[in-house]
Amino acid sequence: MHIIPSEYWAKKRHSRPDITDDMIEYCILNSSKLKDRTWEEVWNAISRIPPSGRLLKVVYREKGKDIKTIVTSYWLD
Repeated sequence: MHIIPSEYWAKKRHSRPDITDDMIEYCILNSSKLKDRTWEEVWNAISRIPPSGRLLKVVYREKGKDIKTIVTSYWLD
C-alpha cells in the first residue's frame, strides 16, 4: 500500500509523532471501510493497534487500488 500525506496531515504529523505509517497501514487493512458522515469520497478506519491496545482512527481518500491519501489520523482514547 502506498500512503500519500495530505497537506493537513503533513502539518499535524509534527504534533502526533507516535502515529507511524505502519500503524496507519495496519489500521486501514484491519478495519472495515466506513463512510464518513460529512464528506463524500472520504473513508474512515478504526482499529486497535497492538501492543498498546489503543484505538486509532484514520480518515483517508482512495486514489487507486493501493494508493491512499491520509487526511488525518488520531487516537480515540
